[in-house]
Parts: sequence; structure tokens; C-alpha cells
Amino acid sequence: MNRRELWLPRPLFSLFLAMLWLLMVNSFSVAHMLLGLALGVFIPFITRPFWPEQAKVRYLLPLVRYFMILVVDIVRSNLVVARRILWHPDQLTPGFVTFPLELDDDFAITILASTISLTPGTVTTHYDSDAGTLLIHALHVTDEDELVRQIKEQYERPLKEIFQ
Repeated sequence: MNRRELWLPRPLFSLFLAMLWLLMVNSFSVAHMLLGLALGVFIPFITRPFWPEQAKVRYLLPLVRYFMILVVDIVRSNLVVARRILWHPDQLTPGFVTFPLELDDDFAITILASTISLTPGTVTTHYDSDAGTLLIHALHVTDEDELVRQIKEQYERPLKEIFQ
């Protein structure tokens, strides 16, 4: 372990925490920037023993593209869910869908489960490591196979390209 890894074990996570702090306090003062940086360094440092090995990102460009697609999908899903709840709540057909995983990297599976839960209208409720499946609850399910296909194409395949 070199000096940088000793004092700054997760530099991107540290930067993320600092930015998250600034967004949460909604202030870009020097004091909040310094506190955000301090938290960004301190939290990964003290939680280092709990972290598994670092995730290996093979390609950075697909990761940026994945993030942009996720942001667009979150906005789009917010609008769709709001419209369904406000104008057609009696037509909602909630349900559970079993999603078969092709991913085998734990970090990539965690990103996929988090992505599903971040997108309004869906939430990951269970991960079965033995069966290699995620149990997903969706607010409106008309075709289970279509939902599985959509998640595979939009999220799982790019994550395979990024992490495996």
C-alpha cells in the first residue's frame, strides 16, 4: 500500500462525498467546501477496513454514458410516475418481477440494484446470490418480459461492458 492509498484510499469516492455535502447544504462557501473535503477524506479513511477490493472499471467512457442515461431515465420516470399517479391511479398494476442476472461482479450487481431503485416506479427488494436473481417491485407492470428486456439492454449490458 503506497502513501496515497494509505491517506486517500478512495479518491473518487472522496470527491463524490465532498460534492454531495455541498449539494446537501446548498451552500458553496469556503467553510462548507473545506468541511466537505474533510468529510470526503475522513469517511473513506475510517471505513477502509469494511470495503472489499476496489472495483475495476475497464472503460471510463461507457461509465459516463451510463450515468447520463441514468439521469435522463430518472427525469423521464419521474414524469411518467407522476402522470400515472395523478391522472390514472386506478389503472396501476403493481407487481413483482424476478430479474435473472448475467452480471457476476458484486459491485456491478450493487450498481444495477441501486440504479433500479433510483429510477422512480421500480425498487429492488431482494438479491438471491444462489439463484443469481434480483426481485424487483414495479409500480406498473403490464409485460414482465418487456421490463426484464428493458433493464437488461439499458442497464445490465452497459455495466457488463464497464466492469467485466
